[in-house]
Amino acid sequence: MFNFARSRAAATALRSAAKPQLSSRFPSLVQQQRRNLSIHEYLSADLLRKYGIQVPKGANAFSAAEAEKIAKEIGNDDMVIKAQVLAGGRGKGSFDNGLKGGVRVIYSPTEAKMFAEQMIGHKLITKQTGAAGRLCNSVYICERKFARREFYLAVLMDRGSQGPVIVSSSQGGMDIEGVAKENPEAIITTYIDINVGVTDEIARDIATKLGFSEQCIEDAKDTIQKLYKIFLEKDATQIEINPLSETSDHKVMCMDAKFGFDDNADYRQKEVFEWRDTTQEDAEEVRAAESGLNFIKLDGDIGCLVNGAGLAMATMDIIKLNGGQPANFLDVGGGATPAAIKEAFELITSDPKVTAIFVNIFGGIVRCDAIAQGLINTVQSMNLKIPIIARLQGTNMEQAHKLINESGMKIFSIDDLQSAAERSVQLSKVVKMAREIDVGVEFSLGI
Repeated sequence: MFNFARSRAAATALRSAAKPQLSSRFPSLVQQQRRNLSIHEYLSADLLRKYGIQVPKGANAFSAAEAEKIAKEIGNDDMVIKAQVLAGGRGKGSFDNGLKGGVRVIYSPTEAKMFAEQMIGHKLITKQTGAAGRLCNSVYICERKFARREFYLAVLMDRGSQGPVIVSSSQGGMDIEGVAKENPEAIITTYIDINVGVTDEIARDIATKLGFSEQCIEDAKDTIQKLYKIFLEKDATQIEINPLSETSDHKVMCMDAKFGFDDNADYRQKEVFEWRDTTQEDAEEVRAAESGLNFIKLDGDIGCLVNGAGLAMATMDIIKLNGGQPANFLDVGGGATPAAIKEAFELITSDPKVTAIFVNIFGGIVRCDAIAQGLINTVQSMNLKIPIIARLQGTNMEQAHKLINESGMKIFSIDDLQSAAERSVQLSKVVKMAREIDVGVEFSLGI
């Protein structure tokens, strides 16, 4: 039976291990493939509160009226309203209606209502969302706290040491990547023995090195230990607090939080994964995941339908080596059933740029002839006009080859990987040219 978690883990491990190479080979794959659950800021704040960590008073609103009500309940004339969009750079972003800034200082319930009306239901465009932007469904309203000192602190999983690491800096409240580049000595890295955890001594040492005042050291120590506790108990991959502040009244407070959770732990973190907001994710990737497919949309025009993360990467590589561009990463896993093949084809062909589809399947768990029949049925039922190149290797591959050739469908069955890739790129170019001059695909292919 196909293990989707294992497939995701394989793809994630492959991506992480080869990230420098992937950056040049498939930059959009590295950028788009997110395999850790992210949650909205207001949910992060609620989680921190559950663990006894201090955060500014606030609540989330899904309407302008609710935003006004929350602002009244906060009872403060100095507040902040934040668009709940899973993207960085919200403060410098702009909405599709012209409003500038997804994070605004407000001074009354009336202003809370006014800005909520302009944010909710509109798309926020930031440096991370691209031109399409991302829909804002709610706003988080909280009291504005003034910090005497601001620090950065993150608990992460470190692949190099194969364990947790706490990264901290005295320069909080700013872009940590910029700090690391311009002032690397300001970054403190503390490796944690997972069998020992964050002891009082370790936490106190981090708090002291950050620069908390003497009267706040113990509170900071407790906060660091509680953050690590969340990290372990909730299967987090990342907890980032920026800034972690010492306020003007000497309280240690998390002003902003970013959480990431391991997707492979969803079976034991049911509550956390109920917080997932699929409206913030690529709709096609969400649909693929619901069908047990590992799908990432790319920028090319040759659709790929492959079983196995490694084979999928190899398929994209050989397409590029032959001068083509893959339109997607799609791993149907070991169970390449007719239903999975149909769903995969619907996902691939939903992209109007796709001009050919390269099916590269190794039939081990599922026989090649069964895959071929599912492929034939899908092409027939969907009445596909673009060329399909099928390379089916493994159990009953001869029968599969015969089925395809006798089907009457416009499917090219090719055994050799290089030849199949060449043919995919060639046919893709023919179809692209046909579209440009408005000639039928069947005519352009001579079929």
